[in-house]
Amino acid sequence: MAEIELIAGARSEFGKGAARRVRRAGYIPAVLYGHGADPIHITLPAHETMLALRQANALLEIALPDGKKQLALPKQVQRDPIRDAVEHVDLVIVRKGERVTVEVPLTLTGDVESGALLVQDRTFITVQAEATGIPVGIEVSVAGLSVGTQLTLADVQLPVGVELADNPEVLVLAVSQPHVAAPEESAEDAASAAVEDASAGSAESAA
Repeated sequence: MAEIELIAGARSEFGKGAARRVRRAGYIPAVLYGHGADPIHITLPAHETMLALRQANALLEIALPDGKKQLALPKQVQRDPIRDAVEHVDLVIVRKGERVTVEVPLTLTGDVESGALLVQDRTFITVQAEATGIPVGIEVSVAGLSVGTQLTLADVQLPVGVELADNPEVLVLAVSQPHVAAPEESAEDAASAAVEDASAGSAESAA
């Protein structure tokens, strides 16, 4: 995974009012921490940061105000519940060669056998990988799978250097036979039948 560079600004004011001023200026308040270092409070360019965070487990290269550069992963992203705008980002420091545990999206490819129903129970997998080698996503092929097939996390093929850090017995997907409901009698059919029954009853009474 390639690093995404973001240029950070210094942040010395705190509180809701200061955070609003930062956001009005087109930046996002953030904090960088980890590896026993003191937290570093910074600002990040809003547009570039939101684009970067669209990628799962985006590896960020933060250019700090003192001229140093630091690799980091998003740890927690706070968003406005109405506008979905990013309001604050917690970043955890990582180093090249360091292995981290992250959740990676699972993507299904292909089609199961004709007429079968595919049910996906899990959309992500927890893995351990080098910070600079986190896969953007992992594909699972379902091409030609027949009714009755079940795949667990243990069946997922992982890239070289990536290890499962999840329960291998967790169900990912199952292929089943679709349930076909019996056709229900329409209201019109029911009404016609009722009229016919009533007519037959009247005829019998008259006889």
